[in-house]
Amino acid sequence: MLDATTALHQEGVLPDRKMHADEIDISVDTVARLIAGQFPHWAGLPLRRVPSTGTVNALFRLGPDLVVRLCRVPWAAGDEAEEQRWLRQLAPYLPVAIPAPVAVGQPTDEYPWTWSILRWLPGSNPVPGNLTAPANLTDDLAEFVSAFRAIDIPDGPRAYRGGPLARMDGQTRGAIAGLKGTIDTDTATAIWDEALDIPSWDGPPTWVHADLLPGNILTLDGRLSAVIDFATVGIGDPACDLIVAWTVLPASVRRAFRSRVGCDEAIWARARARALSISLGGLHYYRDIEPTLAAEAKYTIDEVMADSSAS
Repeated sequence: MLDATTALHQEGVLPDRKMHADEIDISVDTVARLIAGQFPHWAGLPLRRVPSTGTVNALFRLGPDLVVRLCRVPWAAGDEAEEQRWLRQLAPYLPVAIPAPVAVGQPTDEYPWTWSILRWLPGSNPVPGNLTAPANLTDDLAEFVSAFRAIDIPDGPRAYRGGPLARMDGQTRGAIAGLKGTIDTDTATAIWDEALDIPSWDGPPTWVHADLLPGNILTLDGRLSAVIDFATVGIGDPACDLIVAWTVLPASVRRAFRSRVGCDEAIWARARARALSISLGGLHYYRDIEPTLAAEAKYTIDEVMADSSAS
């Protein structure tokens, strides 16, 4: 579900370094056999791996209109049917495209978990610090976040990372300790200490995507064209989706984004703290594994620190 113009490979095994110790190899041949065995009407379509910085799933382009998505790690596998259920319900409420479910594949002796076939979504991931049209993307992201907050579907699941900041304390401090000598850990600690005193969300249940990082956002000509990867979606703190103000947007448009989405100081401060926590963990984990993810995390950390200093 990346840019249709991205160079695609047909090698058997994913050529990139593994991101996780328990990650499994998934080859083009394996996916071809899965399709031939369960969806033979698509067996004749071209199948190519899509290079991606996705941390959990492998993507394979199937013909011109489809993408096959297979989990690579056991701790995130098996929720495809549930995710597709929510995708179908959420799509009518949102102003841009999201993944459209086509089919759910079943486990086999060769691949141990369920897997998804979705509609292909063209676009490219925004590059933080190098946006084509920051003001336009700001407007589009604000519209998306506002639309998400307004969704009225009952009985949603609990969003990943959607609870109080205190639940992120241990992993955040662990990441800070592991980044000593790489970032200003004293400043990071001070920002996080202060964030833990911010009041927690006590408003009505709110739908959030909960993972608005650059890799889950697609753009065309500088405008938001799609949002992908809804594995973390659910009910939680509305601050979760405001992290995009630091994970993607530059300081020059951050005030406009806040004005468009509308939020009080506590929500904004929690969003900044969430962006910091996620990025500290990302930089610590991926700095020697995936340079793009590490660079994105470092961008967010720098933006949060600069923003906190200015405040």
